[in-house]
Amino acid sequence: MQLTLGPVLYNWAPDVWRDFYFRIADEAPVDAVVVGEIVCSKRAPFLADHMPAVIERLASAGKQVMLGSLILVSLPRERKQMAELAAAPDALVEINDLSCLAPVMNRPHAIGPYVNVYNEATAGFFTSRGATRICLPPELPLSSIATIAAACPDVVIEAFAFGKAPLAISARCYHARVHKLSKDNCRFVCEQDPDGMAIKTLDGQGFLSVNGVQTLSHACVNLIGDIPDLVQAGVRSLRLSPQQCDMVAVAEIFRAVLDGRRDAGEAESELASLYPNAPFANGFLHAAPGANHVAAKPSAAQAH
Repeated sequence: MQLTLGPVLYNWAPDVWRDFYFRIADEAPVDAVVVGEIVCSKRAPFLADHMPAVIERLASAGKQVMLGSLILVSLPRERKQMAELAAAPDALVEINDLSCLAPVMNRPHAIGPYVNVYNEATAGFFTSRGATRICLPPELPLSSIATIAAACPDVVIEAFAFGKAPLAISARCYHARVHKLSKDNCRFVCEQDPDGMAIKTLDGQGFLSVNGVQTLSHACVNLIGDIPDLVQAGVRSLRLSPQQCDMVAVAEIFRAVLDGRRDAGEAESELASLYPNAPFANGFLHAAPGANHVAAKPSAAQAH
């Protein structure tokens, strides 16, 4: 089982973003890392100067580096950016919008969790055209994951295992709207919420998180207690999505459970102390409401 670090979804200061990936390269026990601005193309220029150094540092540390495409491509400059991304020599591109698929067709590439791969026929379509990795959408139940993995034995099937679940993307910027700004003159107010802007219901309950044009869950997906079932289902990688917490420690905890060096219950308590800002959830995996948390079944040793 591999560990994959997904791209930073939030608007972090460029130096913070760079130093985060430098530390991931040096300390985190992850096998693959996705880099690049995938949410808002307006943020991308701030990271451009740091991208070569980040990619080199990660590759030198033995991590497989993937370049993430935008989730929603709607402007001419965005199509140009994606064409340049696909043209990068020897780059493994992770496709998050189907408009980016044609330039990488029939060469190795990855499919991100923003593409609706809901069944084995769709997964087969992508693998027949060069996809070597598929990160499935976080809303899939375990039964669907197992069916897709069984149909694609030669592909790395990945499950979204930690982080706020990506739910929607829009051409409109919620952050700008809240601050009474236009999208074209947003002043990058999303930087004020480096872990997303919390949205509550009228009775004060946590509901969603807003990240510019992106909607995320309020709860944090955490599948650490479901690892045995994911292994049995044929999942070959777990995706950890960066949040405003110590992601090196998060990766170390997941790796310890995968290696059998730590109990899942103990590990979940440690994760809760690392990231207390949101409740944990795994409802989607259990075909339940996504915000639910279904307790892991006790192991045979624990049962006795």
